[in-house]
Amino acid sequence: MQVEAQRTVRIRFIVLAGLCAALLAGPVRAQTPSPLGEWQYSAGQVLKRRFDPDPPHWDLVLGGGAVVLPRFEGSNVYYVEPAPVIDLRYRDLAFLSTGEGLGVNLLHSTNYRAGIALTYDLGRNEGDYYRLGQHNLSAATAPKLFAEYVFFPVILRADVRHNIGGVGGWIGDISAYMPVMGNEKFFVFLGGSVTIANSTYFNNAFGVDAQEAKANNLPVYTPGGGLKSAGIGANMTYMPHKHWFVNGVFAASSLLGPAADSPSVYSKLQCAASINVAYEFR
Repeated sequence: MQVEAQRTVRIRFIVLAGLCAALLAGPVRAQTPSPLGEWQYSAGQVLKRRFDPDPPHWDLVLGGGAVVLPRFEGSNVYYVEPAPVIDLRYRDLAFLSTGEGLGVNLLHSTNYRAGIALTYDLGRNEGDYYRLGQHNLSAATAPKLFAEYVFFPVILRADVRHNIGGVGGWIGDISAYMPVMGNEKFFVFLGGSVTIANSTYFNNAFGVDAQEAKANNLPVYTPGGGLKSAGIGANMTYMPHKHWFVNGVFAASSLLGPAADSPSVYSKLQCAASINVAYEFR
């Protein structure tokens, strides 16, 4: 009886953690490069069908909060901006989210999901205090392929995005995360990820061409592709009411390889945090 009771509590915790973390999709800059891992914008989403085989036809979560981010990749200066939460889902088939973008789960079952989405990158401008030598980058759309698989309770995730305009190039992530503690009111996901990118991305984001180098007395820097960063993160959710959620997210990552070697980088260690409150209309 005691074993069965413990199993029941554990399952209820996993159900709540999966559903609630999935509902809170993350801050508005979800697809703009940041120390937040890609998994943190959809933590637990793949668990929903495992424990909720008949989801509602429509599910809407609205809320808002604030996010703290570095001014640019490699910056040692941080700023705060508003972070709206918008997450609209049709069963486990389609979604429109500030975290995951506009997408469709083409494959979905109790242990996996995979699909396509249209996300975004907000770019950068000269007002972001870049080190001399870096140029502005316009905002860009970024089609994405993604897949998640559950080796319960560990969840593996991979995705790849292509920036159309702006920074350009390809960028992708490989992540693993899991629920680690909690009860019916409070629970935590922990995970880690590595990010890779191609030479087009690195040259636009971290490179310094001959003209920029001459104008600003910097070395020419033409990076190739490779590892961009590795990081860890945590998602924490508190439920004061069955429809209300308070969500906190923290991440820390280290720039690696071509990114870490760039003359535009002030600090290899990058951190980010967000907190938001949201209500589920279900």
